[in-house]
Amino acid sequence: MTDASIRIAVMIPCFNEAAAIGKVVADFRQVLPMADIYVYDNNSSDDTVAIAREAGAQVRSERHQGKGHVVRRMFADIEAEIYLLVDGDATYDAASAPAMIEKLIGDHLDMVVAHREDQVDAAYRMGHRAGNMLLTKFLANIFGRGFEDILSGYRVFSRRFIKSMPVLSDGFEIETELSVHALELSMPVAEIKTPYFARLPGSVSKLNTWRDGFRILGTILKLYRTEKPLRFFTTIAITLASTSVILSIPLAITFIEQGVVPRLPTAVLSVGIMLVAVMSLFAGLGLDTVSRGRREAKLMRYLSEPWLSR
Repeated sequence: MTDASIRIAVMIPCFNEAAAIGKVVADFRQVLPMADIYVYDNNSSDDTVAIAREAGAQVRSERHQGKGHVVRRMFADIEAEIYLLVDGDATYDAASAPAMIEKLIGDHLDMVVAHREDQVDAAYRMGHRAGNMLLTKFLANIFGRGFEDILSGYRVFSRRFIKSMPVLSDGFEIETELSVHALELSMPVAEIKTPYFARLPGSVSKLNTWRDGFRILGTILKLYRTEKPLRFFTTIAITLASTSVILSIPLAITFIEQGVVPRLPTAVLSVGIMLVAVMSLFAGLGLDTVSRGRREAKLMRYLSEPWLSR
C-alpha cells in the first residue's frame, strides 16, 4: 500500500476529450484517493474543461498547441514526489496505477512505463502497433537498450526524473524523448504490462499514424545526432568516404594504365566528397565534447534532486 504521506500528482494532458475525461478523473480518484489530479487543457473546443472541473480535477491550461508543450508546462508547474502521466482518453487502466507506483518506490526506480496489452482489437490500430514496434527496435539499436513500448502515454516518474528533464518536443514525440532521457542517463527504469482499451464512443484519436510516425522517427534521429554525435557523423563520414573511393577506383586504374585522368569532373567530385567526409568526422569529434558536457550537466541536475523531495 502506498504511503499516504507521499505527495502524488496525476497529470492528464487533454485536447477535446469531453467524452472520456470525466471517467479518467473519477477512475484515478478512486484508485489514488490521496493524489492531486491535474488536467491541463490544450485549447479544447468542447466541454473538456467543465467536465474535468466537475469531476474534481484541478484544471489549468496551456495555449501552445501540442502535447509536448503541455507536458513541459506540467513538469515545470507541479510540485510532488511521485508523478503519474496519463492520457485523458480512458484507454489506459487506472487500476494499474498503484502497482506501478509500488514498483517505482519498492525498486527505487526513476520511471515505470505501462506496456500496453490490447483488450480488444479496436484498442490499438495495426498501423500504430507496427510503427511502435519498428520505432522501439530502432531506438534500441541506436541507444543499446530500450523499452518494449516506447510510445506508451502512461508512466510513473520520480521527482528527480521530472526536474532534470529538458522537454524539447512539441507534440507526440514527447514519449520518445522521455525514453531517451532515461536511457542516456542510465536511470533505473522498468515496464509493467497493463490492459489497453478501445476509446469510448465520441472520443477521437489525435494521433496520425504516418505524420506523427515520421515526426517521432525524426525526433529519434535528432536525439541520435545530439546525444551521440561522434557515431552519427562518423557514419556519414564512412558513407561519403566509401562513395569517394568507389568513384575514384576507375580513375586510378586508367591513370596507372594510361597516365591520364580521362574524367576530370568525376575526379573533382571524388576529392570534394572525401573532403566533406573528413569535415564530417571532425565535426563529430568536436560535437562529441559538447554532448559530453551537456550530458554531465543533465546528470548533475538529476543528482541534485532527491529521489523523494522529503
